[in-house]
Amino acid sequence: MDAISVIRAKRDRGRLSDEQIDWVIDAYTRGEVADEQMSALAMAILLNGMDRAEIARWTAAMIASGDRMDFSRLSRPTADKHSTGGVGDKITLPLAPLVAACGAAVPQLSGRGLGHTGGTLDKLESIPGWRAELSNDAMMTVLDEVGAVVCAAGDGLAPADKKLYALRDVTGTVESIPLIASSIMSKKIAEGTGALVLDVKAGSGAFMKNIEDARELASTMVGLGNDHGVRTIALLTDMSVPLGLTAGNALEVRESVEVLAGGGPADVVELTLALAREMLDAAGLPDADPVKALADGRAMDVWRRMVRAQGGDPDAPLPTARERHTVTAPATGVLAELDAYAVGVAAWRLGAGRARKEDAVQAGAGVELHAKPGEPVVAGQPLMTLHTDTPDAFGYAVEALEGAFSVAAPDAAPAPRPIVLDRIG
Repeated sequence: MDAISVIRAKRDRGRLSDEQIDWVIDAYTRGEVADEQMSALAMAILLNGMDRAEIARWTAAMIASGDRMDFSRLSRPTADKHSTGGVGDKITLPLAPLVAACGAAVPQLSGRGLGHTGGTLDKLESIPGWRAELSNDAMMTVLDEVGAVVCAAGDGLAPADKKLYALRDVTGTVESIPLIASSIMSKKIAEGTGALVLDVKAGSGAFMKNIEDARELASTMVGLGNDHGVRTIALLTDMSVPLGLTAGNALEVRESVEVLAGGGPADVVELTLALAREMLDAAGLPDADPVKALADGRAMDVWRRMVRAQGGDPDAPLPTARERHTVTAPATGVLAELDAYAVGVAAWRLGAGRARKEDAVQAGAGVELHAKPGEPVVAGQPLMTLHTDTPDAFGYAVEALEGAFSVAAPDAAPAPRPIVLDRIG
């Protein structure tokens, strides 16, 4: 077996055999296949695709490259959620403690943001003292005692994926649906959860801009999960407009706490409850009532215990940015559109995100929205407040927002868009 023959097979639109896939993943993980050879193979896969059997074998090979976690000793059924990422997507923060409050264990292995999409770990690290890195033993202890944990994935889970993802990020091959699906699902299956709910976003602020691509990705991932014995379903959700009223780190934590306290933006509450119901049903707890767990304070209690268990202080003031700048409505009428991608880029330029994985983020930076599409606005009223510690960034953020929003006459208000667009599984 050699790398060149594997590359040629896929370059020429052939089907990779099980043996070729097993060998190339193992050899790349060990360093026998060079980065430039795997880059060529990744590009061939992006251009020529893979069938379902190839994707399943590729995923299995990446799982086999590392460890698998085992939650069988827990007294509760396990359920996890994965989002493909968006702008203002803070759903994991209220969702994990809410589902735990209803009787499931939630082992949520999360990541950091890159570019215009935020990262759950970056958001939680704005809480004073909170730490993302936990050993497997510490993670199990938190799950036993609290019911939910949100932490970074260890190096032992699907190391082939970690190496391949970094390569795809710098070679223009991130957009391949087979490689996206196998990347996400290899980690989630290796994580060992019994049930998985996927939040696959579509729209300008999402990785998948149109719903057809999002549906293909969701169907592929649902098939992979179920084939590997993980009860998997997917919701296709809208990401044409930012989720909630904040995009940033501490700003989104503050909004998440509002949801746990029984308030918060309606769209964040709606999606949190929709995903909670799916997780609980997939975990075998269909009679649990997440609405009641939010209302009676149980979800907030779990949140506070979860934060403390990872070294954080749930009562400590969250960081705030030193500088603010207001963007105002250009006319009176109804806010007709607000582009999620532009808001995400603005938050990134303000310091809430990073261009490279090693970049630092500002805890207090981001964008705060004062209106959403369909709501009335008056000329000169604040539409957004920009937050940053580096005021030189305001000009770049405002530039990103040019053309990102418009005001229409009241009788031209846009029709409301549903949050959940479809369900697969």
